[in-house]
Amino acid sequence: MIYCFPMRRSVFIKTFGCQMNAVDSARMLSLLSSADYLAAPTLEEADLVLLNTCSIREKADQKIYSDLGTLRRWKQRRPGRLVGVGGCLAQQDGETVRERAPHVDIVFGTHNIANLPELVRRAERRLPTLALGMEERIAHWDVVPHLPAGAVSAMVAIMQGCDNFCAYCVVPLVRGREMSRPAEDVLSEVRALAGRGVMEVVLLGQNVNSYGKKEGEIPFPELLRRISAIGGIARIRFITSHPRDLDDRTIRLFGAMETLCPHVPLPLQSGSDRVLEAMGRGYTRGEYLSKVEALRNVRPGMAFSSDFIVGFPGETEDDFRETLAVMEEVRFDSSFSFRFSPRPGTRAAGMKEKVDAREAAARLRRLQEFQAAHTRERLTAWVGREAAVLVEGSSARDPGMRCGRTECNKTVNFTPGISGGAIRSVLVTGAGTHSLVGEERSSDA
Repeated sequence: MIYCFPMRRSVFIKTFGCQMNAVDSARMLSLLSSADYLAAPTLEEADLVLLNTCSIREKADQKIYSDLGTLRRWKQRRPGRLVGVGGCLAQQDGETVRERAPHVDIVFGTHNIANLPELVRRAERRLPTLALGMEERIAHWDVVPHLPAGAVSAMVAIMQGCDNFCAYCVVPLVRGREMSRPAEDVLSEVRALAGRGVMEVVLLGQNVNSYGKKEGEIPFPELLRRISAIGGIARIRFITSHPRDLDDRTIRLFGAMETLCPHVPLPLQSGSDRVLEAMGRGYTRGEYLSKVEALRNVRPGMAFSSDFIVGFPGETEDDFRETLAVMEEVRFDSSFSFRFSPRPGTRAAGMKEKVDAREAAARLRRLQEFQAAHTRERLTAWVGREAAVLVEGSSARDPGMRCGRTECNKTVNFTPGISGGAIRSVLVTGAGTHSLVGEERSSDA
């Protein structure tokens, strides 16, 4: 049976995982807008639901398949509804997605976003809709991501994929090998964003420090310099930086460029050299700490976030304590931490020295409690100080307050004054578990 659809339909996109997925979802929305699909405010109002998936951990897989079970019932409530699955899990599982969830209409991988309008039209006509090819060129980079009206911050993808093949990581398998976007395309997108009032750009890549090396493009530090020269851009951030490839030239830029925000996401994963070697990370604990020290020397007050894997195969209690020791020394502002999760096709999936699940869970709780104490310490240190806050909108905790972030990526909810402007001077008056509170300072204070 072929359904007759109205001219304008609506799509609801649910995004899992990293910032790269968030940008991909914004591109999906732009593509579908040009194909007569509007953004649905809620799931129940949608005609098409897309899950843009993550497969970095087994728990993410389980959550996505659980959501697909819910969507089976959602689809049954109105004839003609469609369900699509894209992103890393789609690339990883392929046709298995439909074997486990037969009601899924569209399955498309990480390199096939540009084909989405055609895939949707095919699904409307009940034609095959499986697209998992790893194209040599990422066509969806040409699509301008949807940007909400009034946005002052935007994410810009500069590369995709990874060549490191860390023992635990599925990214090279689902995102492909490293590919850098042409520098002029990146700069053109940033200029267009600045023309729309965007003041902060967040550059995205699995390993931004490797930008341009394979393609003969300008190196990453030069890309940062050229973006900084674009009028209207007041802040530049980047995610993620591989410790092995963070070079001296990039480090020195933090002391030379005011637009480069003093916040570096620098995934450590483990403080044990033995575990780092087994992971294939390519650096030692000492080398990591020397780069943290160098960054703090060129930019006092530098903030650091990190990632940790607990319970990697063969990790002992002594190895874990070395991780805690590095945390004690660096005192990260924040971190993401997870129990080791074996991923299909990775070297670590076949490693024999498994850590007991209960022991790994206990270590993770200890690490997260340790991090929570350091986060509170870092936030409390801001009380009584003034911070330049880029205002992103109303506070979720109180509509009468505003919300934004400092250069060091601290969220601040504050009582507004009368000065206006996108960047406000705020006196920090209190610290919560994950954010700050404050009052805007008047210009004559």
